[in-house]
Amino acid sequence: MNDDLRTLYPWVKFSRERLFAWAEALPGGVYTQERPDFAYGSLRNVQAHIADCYAVWVGVRGLGEHHDWVDTTAVHDVAAMRRVYAEVDDMMERAFGAFTTPDEVFGLAVRDEVLPVTQRWLVMHPITHEFHHKGQMLTMGRILGHPYPPGPDTDLGVPGDVSPQP
Repeated sequence: MNDDLRTLYPWVKFSRERLFAWAEALPGGVYTQERPDFAYGSLRNVQAHIADCYAVWVGVRGLGEHHDWVDTTAVHDVAAMRRVYAEVDDMMERAFGAFTTPDEVFGLAVRDEVLPVTQRWLVMHPITHEFHHKGQMLTMGRILGHPYPPGPDTDLGVPGDVSPQP
């Protein structure tokens, strides 16, 4: 895999840590509070959806690995979700080692169509998907009365530049 993606992913993890730190600081029950008007129902469920996106595109479709959907009933808090993302991080490391032709286009059968993709796309799609849903989570937090505090934002951050604490 090209070094650019291997360099980028720690920045993604650093930015994710800012969101985890914010979520850990929320009052009890807010992280898992179900709301039918929210995408995927809760902050926790959105993060589970993002983890599943990584697993499906990179793990299943890219690496040929099996994936069991994240069981949100077993994820009671941010600490448990961190464990889910530790597995995502391990899978990404496997992909960085296995994806040796990042820009070679190949046909990927998805449902009833064949998508022209690259290994780089398989990595970048869940990353951009994560940032899209991160914005939703921050909006959900504001609606719940717990906005992300001023200070370092959750945009892509370079590890070592700013503390990941909100």
